[in-house]
Amino acid sequence: MTQPAVPRSRENTRARLLAAASEVFAELGLEGASVEAICERAGFTRGAFYSNFASKEELLLGLMQQVADQKLERVTERVRELGEDSSVHRSVAELVTSILDVGTDGPTGVVLMSEIRTNAMRDERLAGAYLAWEAAMAERVAEIVADVAGAYRLRLRIPAIEFARLVLDVWDATCAFSVISGLAPLAAKDLLTQRTAMLAAAVTDAE
Repeated sequence: MTQPAVPRSRENTRARLLAAASEVFAELGLEGASVEAICERAGFTRGAFYSNFASKEELLLGLMQQVADQKLERVTERVRELGEDSSVHRSVAELVTSILDVGTDGPTGVVLMSEIRTNAMRDERLAGAYLAWEAAMAERVAEIVADVAGAYRLRLRIPAIEFARLVLDVWDATCAFSVISGLAPLAAKDLLTQRTAMLAAAVTDAE
């Protein structure tokens, strides 16, 4: 007798729904993306969707957190690499660009973030969640920047939190510009490096 299939874990189901939703939202927008389309892309039924998320809006909130976690993981890994080789002399620009990964988000991620921002402007619940997400990102990056500035004897001309916000703004704006302009990944990375280096040089000094 055929044994029943092992049920998929809830964690795996959520991960696949989130991955599918990120693609569908980026392609069709929040309004155009139906629960059915997301389920079809993920290979699940509506029942699987509603056992994990109450609505498309709740799913969007989950995507926001996922994006934040992924970016912070990349930043933290960069800081770890710097710490393992702290004897190497680096310019201010090299330090800051290393910390921030100096990698532009892919087109799907950029479009998804634009969709999230657009809907946050229309929905108070999403607005609150987006602002909290943005603040948490800035605070974490500010902590990292302050730690590295202390380790490498760099003086910030503005508070670390303001520097972090500016850097994240440059990162997001450059990623969006690169996608709209159709820049190749290497060209987009070079542009981000240049803009970040100019910002770093403008607001930091070596002690």
